[in-house]
Amino acid sequence: MSTDAPVAPASSLDLKIIQDATCTFCGCVCDDIDLSVDGNKIVKAERACVLGKSWFLNHHIENEPDARIDGQPASYEQAIERAAEILSSAHYPITYGLSDTTCEAQRVAVAITDWIGGMIDTTTSVCHGPSGMAFQGVGEVTSTLGEIRNRADYLLFWGGNPAESHPRHFSKYSLMPKSEYLPNGRKDRTAVLIDVRKTKSSKAVDLFLQIKPRSDFELAWSFRMLAKGLEPDKSVEQKTGISIKTMREVMDGMIKAKYGAILFGMGVTMTRGKHFNSGAVLALARDMNKHTRWIAKPMRGHGNVTGADNVVTWSTGYPFGVNLCRGYPRFNPGEYTTSDLLARGEADAALIIASDPMSNFSQPARDHLKSIPVITLDPKMSETARVAAVAFTTATYGINSPGTVYRMDDVPLPLRPAFESPYMSDYDILKALEKRVREKLAEKRGG
Repeated sequence: MSTDAPVAPASSLDLKIIQDATCTFCGCVCDDIDLSVDGNKIVKAERACVLGKSWFLNHHIENEPDARIDGQPASYEQAIERAAEILSSAHYPITYGLSDTTCEAQRVAVAITDWIGGMIDTTTSVCHGPSGMAFQGVGEVTSTLGEIRNRADYLLFWGGNPAESHPRHFSKYSLMPKSEYLPNGRKDRTAVLIDVRKTKSSKAVDLFLQIKPRSDFELAWSFRMLAKGLEPDKSVEQKTGISIKTMREVMDGMIKAKYGAILFGMGVTMTRGKHFNSGAVLALARDMNKHTRWIAKPMRGHGNVTGADNVVTWSTGYPFGVNLCRGYPRFNPGEYTTSDLLARGEADAALIIASDPMSNFSQPARDHLKSIPVITLDPKMSETARVAAVAFTTATYGINSPGTVYRMDDVPLPLRPAFESPYMSDYDILKALEKRVREKLAEKRGG
């Protein structure tokens, strides 16, 4: 018989409590999560949504080497040396990803790309990139989520499904909260959803408009006409599947609102029209300000994709798809965006940070990515890391490493990590890599 005594479960005295931790799973970046930590395990995530709980409670330290070179275990020093050689020797390198790491790491990634004369792109190019283009052409009437929470009495959700993609958005930022201006919360608000199909979000709104696919631009333009007192052509009913009478009823409600918000998702940006759709929605919000206060905001997905846009923009002047090969920034989506560039077989090296293009890019892009030396930074062994010449295992931002992230409304927030990781952070690896790249470039130029 075994004489080993059973191990008692950890008591509350053994737990470390991290108050107001920041969840980096989605663009809501909720910063009111209380984490209960038992050693290297998060056992409770108070106030987190179902996605946040999965993010925190399923986190564990990977049993991986610090790095791999051509699939074989290696030290960080060896991997940094090999990665620096690849990047300093490349003629047309590209840096991609950045949406799931800190702003501090993003800033260093821009610097490395500038030193090696490459291109830098973020996952924005395959999600809300059209919105970034529309901002430059149309402008943006914007606000914080706090303003929407406290003031917005009319909400127009367009091309998204917040109930499943951003579970706390309704309860924390938009539909449900009570405030000084909306003391009855949900009862003081009118909510409309525009989408091509019914989702869980359609059950939470007052009116659901099921439009025909690929007709977002026409509907937005019809709303703009109604806002200006003009009558849309009857043919728009056949195109969109929405009657002009219904459009007019919605517009009447929008005009009567004290504060309105259009919250649009990838159903707007990644369908026929793309940046024209985003521009039409942004222009509609601008037009509505002749009647009452209206704003428009994109519903961002990754935890720090908004931070990636901000860092790349204030570093180069453009949000994504930036070419630094000539020593100054050039912006041309389609030419300098990663998925397109790889599909044409143009890059000769890639630095992939906190992203997995091998699992979601087109087949021609994946084929070319496998044919060139790739460097990855990722907490897990992703599909891209499996084909990488150099694969770094990193700490997970927000859970293991501190830093700064941006919420989807461009508000920066600090990270409060739960426990340390044996692996280096993206920031530390990139700083060491930048130093070695600069040294190698100096050696090559000196020789």
